[in-house]
Amino acid sequence: MAFRRRNKSYPFFSQEFLIQNHADIVFGLVIFILIGLMFEATAKTAILFIQPQYNVTTLSSEGEVTLYHYGWKDCATILFYFFIAIILHAVVQEYLLDKVNRRLHLSKSKNTKFNESGQLCVFHLVSSVWSFYILITVSETAFNIKTFQFQVKFFYLTQLAYWLHALPELYFQKVRKEEISRQLQYICLYLLHISAAYLLNLSRVGLVLLFLQYVSELGFHIARLLYFTDENHQKMFDLWAVSFVFTRMSTLTLMFLAVGFGLARSENQGLDLEMGNFNTVLIRMTVLLLVCLTQSWLLWKFIRFQLRRWREFRHEQAVRKKSAAKQPLRPLKRDSLGHHENGVLKAENGASPRTKKLKSP
Repeated sequence: MAFRRRNKSYPFFSQEFLIQNHADIVFGLVIFILIGLMFEATAKTAILFIQPQYNVTTLSSEGEVTLYHYGWKDCATILFYFFIAIILHAVVQEYLLDKVNRRLHLSKSKNTKFNESGQLCVFHLVSSVWSFYILITVSETAFNIKTFQFQVKFFYLTQLAYWLHALPELYFQKVRKEEISRQLQYICLYLLHISAAYLLNLSRVGLVLLFLQYVSELGFHIARLLYFTDENHQKMFDLWAVSFVFTRMSTLTLMFLAVGFGLARSENQGLDLEMGNFNTVLIRMTVLLLVCLTQSWLLWKFIRFQLRRWREFRHEQAVRKKSAAKQPLRPLKRDSLGHHENGVLKAENGASPRTKKLKSP
């Protein structure tokens, strides 16, 4: 199974060989884990990579309910779906984005941003639909302290796996040095916030905030893809700007209501690692401070971007006005019959016809 067209062969274990064949190598590792399910001696080990662990079956009014909590075995599951994310990344790149790139003939810088937006557009679309589905279908019992329903736990594990896979993809996709720092910033922010929501049992509020964030980012990447196809498509950026500010305000409001006021009035106050209770003043203030700093930093970057965009627009308008004012007037040409080229009749000698004055009686 080949994901890339091979124009040249490279020595084994060389840098170029690893970059060109990384998806095939990872695909071989996934097949190796799946084969382990076929044998009784290795099935218990292989299942750690595929299925979420730490499941507990409890009785409720609706019957038996299987809930999950987290532990160190989740690292094996995250690793497996880390491999799956690399394979899916290669599939989207090879069978969708590369075909569009060949038609658009973009520059190297635009090509890198187009691939980035294409990959994130697919991911944000799937994740926003998935998180919304979980929020409207999963019952309240799935968000109790230290327990998750299967869909909630699996969602968080795959989210962590995807953003972890984005780190080596910076190397595999040969991202330019000036772009690495920017991409590292938002990758690390996603990993930090998703890990905090998962480990501190803030799964429900985390799902709501991720849904809002992914919908907003989906609008941005769609706008950027449309811009690369036709630079006249600018209105989508204005819609994204409104959704961006709304998302920042909604995030701050929900965090203060849920963490600042909701958890402060909860009966379970104090640190209890066995029960998964982290509802202390220090942890609540740390979470709120982290969210406030992140949202403030994002707003500051957004304001700077909009001001720079506005200054560039004003500069372009001023340059156009100056060039229009300096442009000399084109002289009117006459043909052999004494006509203007624009069709206005002139005299045969080239002089303008004048109205004869009437003699006074």
